[in-house]
Amino acid sequence: MARWKELPDSLDQRERQLIVQLRRLKDRSGLSLSALAAKTTYSSSSWERWLNGKKPVPRGAVIELARVCGTDPTRLLVLHEVAEGAREAAPGASGAAAEPEEEPTATTRTAASRTVTMRTSALRTATEPRRSSDPPGVRRRPRPRLVLGAVAALLVAFGAGTIVGLSWQDDSGGPGQGGPGQQTALAAESYRRGQTYDCDISRKDGGLYAGYSASQQVLLDINHVGWDVVEAQCLLARHGFDPGDIDGVYGEETKSAAWAFQEKRQIARDGIVGPDTWRELRK
Repeated sequence: MARWKELPDSLDQRERQLIVQLRRLKDRSGLSLSALAAKTTYSSSSWERWLNGKKPVPRGAVIELARVCGTDPTRLLVLHEVAEGAREAAPGASGAAAEPEEEPTATTRTAASRTVTMRTSALRTATEPRRSSDPPGVRRRPRPRLVLGAVAALLVAFGAGTIVGLSWQDDSGGPGQGGPGQQTALAAESYRRGQTYDCDISRKDGGLYAGYSASQQVLLDINHVGWDVVEAQCLLARHGFDPGDIDGVYGEETKSAAWAFQEKRQIARDGIVGPDTWRELRK
């Protein structure tokens, strides 16, 4: 698989996170851009521009890529919603969503929309309050800023690994975990910001664990905090990449260490600890 081009430095971090996940999904599928174009309603040149950060990725393309790769698009749509909101809030933004070069057919749009209807119903319900004057069961559309706020809150929780319904897998976090699949209450010991933690790494079930989280999928990036970050920092240090203080705060030092580790292992270099990086850290 050919290496991806570096994403533009000017790209917003939220947009970057979306593109990184779309790239990983495409890489796992083994499809070339031409093959991807043949299976979707978008051209290979459009996919090239979107996956290299030259133009914003339209929502329909996110849904189609997930469909072609056989995965649930819900988590990707959460990332897309937040990235779109960041673009609209940027200084000088027109507020209009970017239009795709090619419009998907009505049949494709309908089929793809059905895929996410049930998974997103809870989010819509939570953000569409019913007025006292409305008949029972009727909810009005929320104001855009309320929807964006709800989705942003989901992304923060999603990145910290605290959402069960929208998590990448059934990862559980918290101190004292010995390996994947074990269920431990998050409140067993509260994470405290400002403390540093010891790393007692052992190999269990074929992987390395520091005892703070059994995560295999949670996304970690700048400003994320908690046990998952402590775990990642311990594993980075174990592999010889200094993340700074083992304090559970994903700062610039931790991001630099993750970037160097990714370069060494020849995986996507974005400084974001995601599924591919977790897999390498556990080795």
